[in-house]
Formats: sequence, structure tokens, C-alpha cells
Amino acid sequence: MANVDECVKEVLEQFQFAGIPVFKGGYGNGHINQTYLLEIPETGKKLILQRMNQNVFKKPVEVMENIMGVTSHLRKKIIERGGDPDRETLNVVPAKSGLPYYVDSQGEYWRVYHFIEDATCYDQVASDEDFYQSALAFGNFQCLLADYPAETLHETIPAFHDTKNRFANFKKALDADAMGRAASVQREIEFVLKREADAAILVDMLAKGEIPLRVTHNDTKLNNIMIDNATRQGICVIDLDTVMPGLSVNDFGDSIRFGASTAAEDEIDLDKVSCSMHLFEVYCEGFKKGCQGRLTKSEIEMLPMGAKTMTYECGMRFLTDYLEGDHYFKIHRENHNLDRCRTQFKLVKDMEDKWDTMMKIATK
Repeated sequence: MANVDECVKEVLEQFQFAGIPVFKGGYGNGHINQTYLLEIPETGKKLILQRMNQNVFKKPVEVMENIMGVTSHLRKKIIERGGDPDRETLNVVPAKSGLPYYVDSQGEYWRVYHFIEDATCYDQVASDEDFYQSALAFGNFQCLLADYPAETLHETIPAFHDTKNRFANFKKALDADAMGRAASVQREIEFVLKREADAAILVDMLAKGEIPLRVTHNDTKLNNIMIDNATRQGICVIDLDTVMPGLSVNDFGDSIRFGASTAAEDEIDLDKVSCSMHLFEVYCEGFKKGCQGRLTKSEIEMLPMGAKTMTYECGMRFLTDYLEGDHYFKIHRENHNLDRCRTQFKLVKDMEDKWDTMMKIATK
């Protein structure tokens, strides 16, 4: 790629700005796209400039088509509710071509969003209220998009939460055993194989029409919610690159996997790892309230299965990557992916032990 300053200079000449933006450097701590902050001195307004990662998102035009469709729908709904569409959804700045992106001379795709003022993203759950607000916001996201035709969206990452497909990929990695590691992780392998039937439950329910296809976010962590600095309320769901057709229970489940765990994702001491029933209940209440009755009875009953499935799937992906030589997830120490998979499997087992409690909380 050419010098960043040269690329940015080229790119900034191609968007419809209300003034002349000044490049302020890198922004945030995202791992996928390159993100920069812009400011227009005349107005003091800020903007977010991003170079999209084509290694992860092979079809950036489809990603932007999804984003434009979903944000347009959200904006209309927010206005109908009497909300503030400039703060409660992402807003794209169009290029001079009229497209929601610009392709530079190096073939890189760029986009610009309006900056949401007086709000903050948090990487970790500092309080029950923060977790509740994230649940409320993601539930509200489901509510506002309940009538959006999910089947019209592109799959930005094909088969992303197709757990049956993830299991098939795991079996391929196990059979190949490219790094000769399988013999030393038989316990973890048996854990996955024993739960093959679980991988199919939600996928099969969707195929049978027992749970509906929804517009899903697919990265429902706390740091993808903007929380208002004054009110501490979750106001906007961001990072919409992975918005695509999916299951509401998977969005719910990934939040539980990450946010209701009592330990870090790569904790070595498994005695510290469990699924907090208190945090599970906090999130469950917020998510259902945010959904405002849009969830079906089957979806509500499957919320615990969403949590278990997403945790099982994530652990299986970590183990698959370990067997294949750690080429997908970045590692920072020896056996890092193995540690990660063990943490997820401990969470799965803990959920199984607390299953009756989780069902009572979800359906009460």
C-alpha cells in the first residue's frame, strides 16, 4: 500500500464534506479495519474515516449495500419514534460519485461516517448497568429491524454461524492433523465430538421454520454499543460490517459468551471460569425488553441454547485453528488458541450444569 498520507490525501478529495476536513490520525482499537479521525475546523464536527479490510471482507461493495439498507431502515424507524437519527444509528458520508464508498488508486475501499458526539464505547463490562444497556441496545436493534427482509441481505462472511459447517471444518482439521497436535489434545477433541448433535439444533430449527431468519449483528460485544456520556444509556449499535441474515438467539448467545463469563477469554486457570447467572439474568432482561415482544416463543426458549451454541462454536474454532497451526486467530504465546478453547469448553460445561436455572431465567 502507498504511503498513508498520500492515500488519505487522495481519498479526502473524493467525499462530500461540509467543509475541509483535517486528518487527525488513527482512532480506536479495532482489529479489522484501519480507522482514522477527521475534524472540520469550521464547524468542529468530527468524522470517522475507514479503510475496509478486504482480507476479511472479500466483497466490500456487498458490505456497504447491507449497511446502507439497514441504516436507512433504522433512520426511518427512529424518526417515526421521535428519536435522533443522527445519534441513534450510523450515518454514511457519500463520495462525490454518489456511492457510499470510494476506491482509491491502489484498489482499497474507503468510507466515512459521521462521528457520534458525547458518547463512548467500553471494552469491558464495568457494571451491571453497562451490560444491561448493551442488551437493551441490541434488543432494540432486533426490534427496529424485525420487519426488514433479512433474506435480501448479503452474507458478508459465508456460513459465519453455521455451527454444523464449523463442525465439518473441525473434522477436516482433525483428520488432516497437519501439525501433529491431535494426540496431545484428545480430551478437547472428545469434548467437541460428544456434542456433535448440539451443533445442528439451531441450524435445523431454522431449516424447519421453527425459528425465524432475522437481521443479525453477529458481533454483539459491549464495545459495539455507543453509551451516552450523560445518561449512560446505550444509544447506537455500531460496527455493522457483519450485519447479515442470521438468528436472534446467536446474537444473544455471543453476548453471554463474552460478557457473562467470570474470566478472560484466554484465562489459563479454569477454576476462575464460569457463566455468571446474575449477569445472564441482567442481559436476558435487557435483551427481551429491547426486543419489545418481537421474539417468538421458540426464540425465547432457545436463548440458553444460543449461549451454549455460540460458546461451543467459538471453542471449536479455537481448537480447529490450533490443529491447523494457528493461522486465523492471532496468538501471543505458545498454546494460546488451546487455552482459549479450554476456556470456552469450561463455560459450555458450566452452562450445562446450570441449564435448568438458565431456562427458568429465559422463560420467566
